[in-house]
Amino acid sequence: MTPDELLRMELRPVRERHDDPEIDADLDWKELHPHARNELKALAPENAEFVALHLAMAARLIEVDPERAHQHAISASRRGGRIPAVRETLGLTAYTIGDFALALRELRTFRRISGSVDQVALEVDCERGLERPERGLELARTIDRSKMSDIAAVNLAIAMSGARLDQGKPILALAELEIPQLKPDTAFPYSPTLFFAYAEVLDELERTREAKEWRDRADVAQLALDEAYGTPEEEEEFEVYTEYDEPEAPDFSSFVTADELPDEPTEEITDEPVGDVDPAKVAE
Repeated sequence: MTPDELLRMELRPVRERHDDPEIDADLDWKELHPHARNELKALAPENAEFVALHLAMAARLIEVDPERAHQHAISASRRGGRIPAVRETLGLTAYTIGDFALALRELRTFRRISGSVDQVALEVDCERGLERPERGLELARTIDRSKMSDIAAVNLAIAMSGARLDQGKPILALAELEIPQLKPDTAFPYSPTLFFAYAEVLDELERTREAKEWRDRADVAQLALDEAYGTPEEEEEFEVYTEYDEPEAPDFSSFVTADELPDEPTEEITDEPVGDVDPAKVAE
């Protein structure tokens, strides 16, 4: 099968028959990520509005009602199957409900049509969910980590470590986590998750004292992040107030076709550290 034939197969509709779920009356289009809204400019206006509403519903529901979020993602995919954000959303909702085969297909398609490797860790996790950890490791080894953000690289390392544990190889699982981002005395946004993962593998190796030290480091790193950025509840409250800077509603009638879109510059996103974590706090 040629690459073009493979891509056409991946872009086919998810289901032949599907009843579109209802849109909440109070849905605000601003719940949809701006990057996704920009991608929808490649669709005809009526399709763009339809897809935008279902993507926004999927984003609203994924943590509280993942099954219904998945139904909205399916609806979006039936009219916006060539939009990267649509395939990514469908993959994420499928992963959330445990449909690892579908999630793997959608996340792989997202990677092919977008060029992004940000969700490769979930692809590895899907292979684990399908009881194929060796395939996940093979996939991970094909990825150039120098092109990944620090957060994506950390997530991939954690997924690979889990695959090693699935294989009954805790020593290799620990080695997968010993990456440049494992800095015990500096708090990055990904540090608590990475430190906890490292502690879990140390427990598997019965190195309990070291495991406790890394859990303590994770707690200190999380405290530093909370002090710098606020808790999730405080962050949510802040976002509500800043939303009013955006326009009242999107103008779907002004959307253009993909051929008419100009090339847009992309910004490089870096993960900045919060600062050094006081090692003395870890020992307390």
